[in-house]
Amino acid sequence: MPRSHRRAGFAALLLAALLLAACGTTPTPVAAPLTGAQQLVVVTAADWDAAQARMQRFEREGDGAWRSVGDAVPVMLGRSGSGWGIGLHPAQTGEPQKREGDGRAPAGVFAIGEAFGYAPTGVGALPYLPMQASHYCIDVPASPLYNQIVDEKDVGAAAVAGSSERMRLDLHNDDDVRYRQGFVIEHNGQGEAGRGSCIFAHLLRRPDETTAGCTAMDDAAMDALLRWLDPSRTPRFVLLPETEYASLQAAWQLPALPR
Repeated sequence: MPRSHRRAGFAALLLAALLLAACGTTPTPVAAPLTGAQQLVVVTAADWDAAQARMQRFEREGDGAWRSVGDAVPVMLGRSGSGWGIGLHPAQTGEPQKREGDGRAPAGVFAIGEAFGYAPTGVGALPYLPMQASHYCIDVPASPLYNQIVDEKDVGAAAVAGSSERMRLDLHNDDDVRYRQGFVIEHNGQGEAGRGSCIFAHLLRRPDETTAGCTAMDDAAMDALLRWLDPSRTPRFVLLPETEYASLQAAWQLPALPR
């Protein structure tokens, strides 16, 4: 998923380097993709085509047992449901596969990246990226900056030409609140062309509104999630249809879902 600069206060050279860096530090996929994780965000849907889902938080301590945190909350997925993404899990060959523009949220296990938003500072412990009118996430598969958040001031107008993913939706789309708070879901970290880009957890504009491939929730759920997530605890994001979750639960060391 997108890599970008950290907050102001770093030297300008370091800032620019981080802004343009690809996700080369994304962990290599392993058979047990939750190894080392102590926090887990689990999103489950009824089937591959379901756009409605529920999200549950989990954490584990020294004994290795997962324990649920808070209540499950409703979330919305892509307008077409979900499809296998590229993350920390072993590659899955079955359909559907996540592709650019298909309206599916990527399924699998993913690292959690930086938080972002409209405010100068964020909440919680995740590194925070304050978005400006010049920030884009590049969704053009042929671009060398594909699947990265960039600042037009740094990369130039030509580099963002054709990209539709403006990060300050409020300034470009009638006070749109969706990216007021959110964080990066590290799907397709190596930027494989056409496999999907700019996958976030972000706010809902309406309770029943689907997304283009992100996971959307209300303000209270997002605030609780951001305040809880701790990068020192290696948080992971899991999204799966219920049948796939059940079949992979033992192999991937997934927690039992509360009834």
